[in-house]
Amino acid sequence: MGLFDKLREPVVLKEDSSAKKQLEQLDFYSKLAPESVKEQIEQDKKLVYYGIKGEEALMFELKNSHMPMYILHDIFFEENGLTTQIDYIVITRKVILIIECKNLYGNITVNNQGDFTRTIQFGKRYHKEGIYSPITQNQRHLDMLKEKRRNTKGLLTKAIFEHYFDDTYKSVVVLANPKTIIDMKYAPKDIKSKIVKVDGLNSYIKRLNDESRNENMSDKQMKELADFFLQSSIPNTTDYTAKYQLEVNEEKTVTVKEEPIQNTYFDSIENSPVYKALKDYRYKQSVKEKIKPYFIFNNAQLEEIIKTNPQTLEELKSIKGFGDAKCLKYGKDILMILGDY
Repeated sequence: MGLFDKLREPVVLKEDSSAKKQLEQLDFYSKLAPESVKEQIEQDKKLVYYGIKGEEALMFELKNSHMPMYILHDIFFEENGLTTQIDYIVITRKVILIIECKNLYGNITVNNQGDFTRTIQFGKRYHKEGIYSPITQNQRHLDMLKEKRRNTKGLLTKAIFEHYFDDTYKSVVVLANPKTIIDMKYAPKDIKSKIVKVDGLNSYIKRLNDESRNENMSDKQMKELADFFLQSSIPNTTDYTAKYQLEVNEEKTVTVKEEPIQNTYFDSIENSPVYKALKDYRYKQSVKEKIKPYFIFNNAQLEEIIKTNPQTLEELKSIKGFGDAKCLKYGKDILMILGDY
């Protein structure tokens, strides 16, 4: 540590988060939404709320670390047309931590292949499911940060930066739910070293600094690096409620046609080619728009389309949930698929 370095305690340069704004938006749409949409909004609200509580617990630990560090919360980067949102960037004397906060419920197991499995108890029953690896998720954040930082270097300093990057920048996944039990007995060593529970975070940071062979950064160097990340961060303009707006705006009571056309060629609607074609269209469109398939039309609406077999946009509007906007956006494609069958 330099002679003139005075930093002894953590400094929070950015504490706000877009998650609270997202929760406010979800709460607003929950009050307007029809029952068919409200359930999904309420589920999303719970997930966002849990995420906020987890990040608050993590921030509490960092603020009480009594270590010299700069803390940046909820950093949003864009590079080469790609975007990424990083929960925390923490600049310490020797290492920079890229932190992914997970407030997971249930118990987590990591096998010898690095796959994550969650077990949830419902009364006397247990439900086991695979979950996306937070290690992989955070590595993508790290890769984006590396690319952004590398683009500011000259030819010589870029080579040095590349050489020492892994020694300086550390990916860590913090489990913020104190009730979560994680079994990493058979997990690869590289994964074990990147996961820590929130109450052990400060000890983890101290150990990384103690074991690092990097030279200490001065107060000035730490602040300049923190300022670079802060200035490189852009506002997160993602509208997390856009997928609900169409449903809320279009919901209206309609009279469904009587005497729907019966399918006499297949034992069930689900086995008919037109059902599969419409479902395939819905899936591809949802991937393109990055929304849930049922926001385009749900399974009940899908069956109603086939039963009533609309031939015009006006007839399509008679199906509940198909207002002017949705018909304008998807109507011609739907009618074209129906025409093929």
